[in-house]
Amino acid sequence: MNQQPHLLISYGQIATSILVCGEPDRVNRIAERFLTNCVLIAENREYRIINGDYQGKPVTLCSTGMGAPSMIIALEELKRCGAEYIIRVGSAGALQLNIGLGELIVVEGAVRDEGGSKAYIPSEFPAIADHQLVHLLKTDLSQQNINYHSGIVRSHDSFYTDDEDSICEYWHKKGVLGADMETSALLTVGRLRQLKTAAILNNVVLYQQNVSEGISAYVNEAEDMIKGEQLAAHTALNVLINVV
Repeated sequence: MNQQPHLLISYGQIATSILVCGEPDRVNRIAERFLTNCVLIAENREYRIINGDYQGKPVTLCSTGMGAPSMIIALEELKRCGAEYIIRVGSAGALQLNIGLGELIVVEGAVRDEGGSKAYIPSEFPAIADHQLVHLLKTDLSQQNINYHSGIVRSHDSFYTDDEDSICEYWHKKGVLGADMETSALLTVGRLRQLKTAAILNNVVLYQQNVSEGISAYVNEAEDMIKGEQLAAHTALNVLINVV
């Protein structure tokens, strides 16, 4: 198959098990901490792709940038190149008061409040994670004695809408755990493309905390949030090498 236009990879160049994350530098951090025999396969725009071994088994790391459209482009092209399992290790803002910084959310499903997946299918179609992957993520966290949250998150397209506070309060009252920008697109389009997908999210903003302050703390590598990122990546990698 020809080289993909955005990821700049071809069929057979990646593993069947993929860990995706938004930030390109997160790919570097995960690779440096957890993988051996790392090779940078391609880098273009927001996409950075590294192959490596985790506990002797091949995995691929791929950044997707911010938002549903760039996530979907990555998903479509990864699928064309042989991907079968994709787990997102992402960040989220809490929508519940009991979720602390650096605590993890295992996503069971997502509110489709982003536009990318709606270009494929109406919002009545649910965004649901693969049940096997969810079970394995929860099992691995329990075996590590790590407390986590599990349930529904909301994916959206903007942090800066005029009524953002009221929107967050609405979903808070409905029991939604957190908000991000990519997960519902991953779960929806992944299911349409017959991929096994899941997401484990690291909370980087407390509920009712200023979003800009929370994200700035994450960029500055606040200890709790970096620990959460590492735990999420470690858990996702444990699952990816054992699901095949």
